[in-house]
Amino acid sequence: MKTRIIECVPNFSEGRDRNVIKSITDAIESVKGIKLLDVDPGEATNRTVVTFVGSPEDVTEAAFQGVKRASELIDMRNHHGAHPRMGATDVCPLIPIAGVTLEECAELSRKLAKRISDELEIPTYCYESAAFIPERKNLAVCRAGEYEALPERMGDPAKGSDFANRPFDEKIAKTGATAVGARDFLIAVNYNLNTTSTRRANAIAFDVREKGRPMREGGKPNGKPLKDENGKTIMQPGTLKATKAIGWFIDEYGIAQVSMNITDISVTPLHVAFDEVCRAAQERGVRVTGTEIVGLVPKRTLIEAGRYFLHKQQRSTGISESEIIRIAIKSMGLDELSPFNPEEKIIEYLVSPKSEGVKLTAMTCEGFAEETASESPAPGGGSISAYMGALAAALGTMVANLSSHKAGWDERWKEFSDQADKGQELMQRLLHLVDEDTEAFNRIMDAIKMPKGSQEEKEARAKAMEEATLYATRVPLSTMEAALETFPLLESMALSGNPASVSDAGVGALAARSAVLGAQLNVRINAAGLENRSEADLLTGKAEKIAAEAIAAEAKVLNIVNTVLSKK
Repeated sequence: MKTRIIECVPNFSEGRDRNVIKSITDAIESVKGIKLLDVDPGEATNRTVVTFVGSPEDVTEAAFQGVKRASELIDMRNHHGAHPRMGATDVCPLIPIAGVTLEECAELSRKLAKRISDELEIPTYCYESAAFIPERKNLAVCRAGEYEALPERMGDPAKGSDFANRPFDEKIAKTGATAVGARDFLIAVNYNLNTTSTRRANAIAFDVREKGRPMREGGKPNGKPLKDENGKTIMQPGTLKATKAIGWFIDEYGIAQVSMNITDISVTPLHVAFDEVCRAAQERGVRVTGTEIVGLVPKRTLIEAGRYFLHKQQRSTGISESEIIRIAIKSMGLDELSPFNPEEKIIEYLVSPKSEGVKLTAMTCEGFAEETASESPAPGGGSISAYMGALAAALGTMVANLSSHKAGWDERWKEFSDQADKGQELMQRLLHLVDEDTEAFNRIMDAIKMPKGSQEEKEARAKAMEEATLYATRVPLSTMEAALETFPLLESMALSGNPASVSDAGVGALAARSAVLGAQLNVRINAAGLENRSEADLLTGKAEKIAAEAIAAEAKVLNIVNTVLSKK
């Protein structure tokens, strides 16, 4: 199942009273499944930026609880600070991290905004991607005049809030208004330069940032800035959309940097920005020596970067996630100034639950074997079948990767890389099924333990048993389907992969057949426990068909393998 993670970065109008701040973050953390990543209070701004992540459902609930607590503790009539603001919770953006689109976050934001207005009577504006009207994509439009302008704006059809728009009253006077929105992830990144010149760093920043630099008379650096008919400076745009950048000197490191905010990583991914800054620096006789990521990044940012640099090298991308991330780290010099630990810098790794116990797939080979040999009935044949399927996919992937950099086959690297990518995807699906099969067994045991005294309890137990048994039948069927999909890869590698590894493709076919037939036994034994016999017959019928296809596919691959081996 794909992990769904979003981030929320609410800004609360209190940066001095630590008790108030702690009470708000306690309310946020009271929602199970939430991971609080950062709390950043500002004395001068009298504002605290909180960052937390979790599932969409958990995050929106935690955001609501934080807004609620802030409305109880912060009185905007007494608030003063250097930062623009209009409410106790000034802004509350939702940001997609994994398995969720920006459009989905926008819809979640609108629902959250409506709930805040309905239950807390706080006027809410929807901004950025959640905006109902184009002008309100810009937060500054929603917050025009700040808190002090709310008496004039509230109740006005054009200027008032999207939800709970009404004349200014005592409730609004205390809580102010809130802007709820959705935006893409913002990456703060610094590019290290082999120069101490802030002027040169700034020049590189102006070359690439979206805003660019002022156009000057005669195109001369010291010429007067050109103005349009309205007296505004005419800008020459830079080469990177959705970026802001400046140059500065860092005493701590003794170097100049280009400091950049990438405001939309779907428009300008990190690796694209890196290459462009390198190009601009080189044109000015400067070299980028490394990169410093400020804060956290979504995993996809480094996966995309690693794949990009591997493609530039004409190397296979069908390798492990950790290896791809390592390539990204080394390619961009993320560890030049300090160690870059993916476990501490990638959001998904920080959010991964730590209390679920050790997964089977996280065990050593010896540990997995010993766990299987223990007195516990799980893991059993279903998990072993899924693992055999994963090994079959792994062998096919290995042959593809070896073939992608075989001497003399350079022009075929993309062909084999695509095959290896498919093998990696199948391997991950089957590894997931190793643990899911044990989860299926646990669901049946949970149903068995349900009380069965009253008629109502008996009916609830029977329903739970049927659902758990159906799930336990479908899991090994999924194993069969995924293991069957490894045969085209194995056949292709036996036919056209590195001849020195043809036996590996043959072993993969043997493992895939065993995975399919082993999982079929689990389908049959679990389907026998279903009350719905038509469903049971349907599932066992599918399993029989897959088993027959696997037997034929194995024979085909082994015939190819034996033919190749007979010529050696």
